[in-house]
Amino acid sequence: MSLRKRIADSAWFNNSIQALITSYVRFAYRTSTWERSGFDAMDDCVRNGEPVIFVLWHQRLIMAPFLFDTSLGRICALTSAARAGRLAGQILVRLGFETIPMSSHKRHVALSREVLRLVKEGSSIGIAADGPRGPARVSSTVPLVWARMTGCRVFTVAFAEHRVFRLPTWDRQMLPKPWSRGVLICQEWTDPVPRKPSEDQMEQLRLSLEASLDEITDKADIAAGFPVDAIEKAPRKQ
Repeated sequence: MSLRKRIADSAWFNNSIQALITSYVRFAYRTSTWERSGFDAMDDCVRNGEPVIFVLWHQRLIMAPFLFDTSLGRICALTSAARAGRLAGQILVRLGFETIPMSSHKRHVALSREVLRLVKEGSSIGIAADGPRGPARVSSTVPLVWARMTGCRVFTVAFAEHRVFRLPTWDRQMLPKPWSRGVLICQEWTDPVPRKPSEDQMEQLRLSLEASLDEITDKADIAAGFPVDAIEKAPRKQ
């Protein structure tokens, strides 16, 4: 095993990186001014013990724990079982989320049973619609599958900040900067998902959810002080 891989797989190294990033995100959040809007309906559901499907773009994932009030109820995020996904998942855990690693080795039936059990126990489900590998800002059908299976209401969320770091990842992952101003926005996606949608119906629903996520994300960017045509979005894969 190479030295690089041994370091990357080191529990001490990963715990240190997780702690550092978690502390930084908390610091950036606490030193910035935030405007929060549109969360009443989702908060009421969670407060009343009604789980929801919580959806955002992977680019805005790092701020997910500040977009869902874990003092009102549980939430479990679906994350990648790959090394980067495990790191991101543990940062979310440190910030109050629970996670389920999704692995190509885990049978779909087993994952479905695990998610359904959590929902029955009152836990909401968090999903990055284009994660974990993209294409960026192109929604998968995963949120629709869980909405169909659970019957939960679907809420799209986004954060934006006047000043951010953009990481050199496939989606230009955004990290908030300290002493800035930002917005946290939530909006319900209300298209009904049939119990047995056709392929055409599923594609139309996927496009609708994707448009809703783009709309709320662009709205957040504008509210944070960026005109949409000036925002450098992550390129979509062809």
